[in-house]
Amino acid sequence: MIASRNALPPPAYECVEGHAPIKQRARRIPIRYLQKLYELLKGLLKANLVSFSDSQWASPIVIVLKKNGEDIRLCIDYKMVNSVTAIMEYAMPLVDDLLTDLDSYLWFCSLDAASGFWAIMMTRRARRYRHLFVHWGTSNGLECHSS
Repeated sequence: MIASRNALPPPAYECVEGHAPIKQRARRIPIRYLQKLYELLKGLLKANLVSFSDSQWASPIVIVLKKNGEDIRLCIDYKMVNSVTAIMEYAMPLVDDLLTDLDSYLWFCSLDAASGFWAIMMTRRARRYRHLFVHWGTSNGLECHSS
């Protein structure tokens, strides 16, 4: 999925306008996760999902253990950037309305949204603000998946 390059077009929304760059320091990563983090970042670089940057904006990464207790999930703490990001206005459809509409279809399917955030490309402008920061080197997610 990650390397298949089947991303959705980037969402069109206002990002941060006229705010001074927010560059946070990297957080400490426990030594036991450094090798896994290195391998994960190497894979993301190879798949062109992340790239090196010299942006003035940077947000720290957060490592979260997956349910199996072994694998890690790479998260980015965008709290500071989200606080100055214009929020999209989007009315979520009601589940009951969606289920009612299903009776008129012959086929329907269910999709697993695991790692769905890799499926939405960022605009060049948004990339200036959405940078992760590691020792050696987003809000609106639900609305983007729903539209």
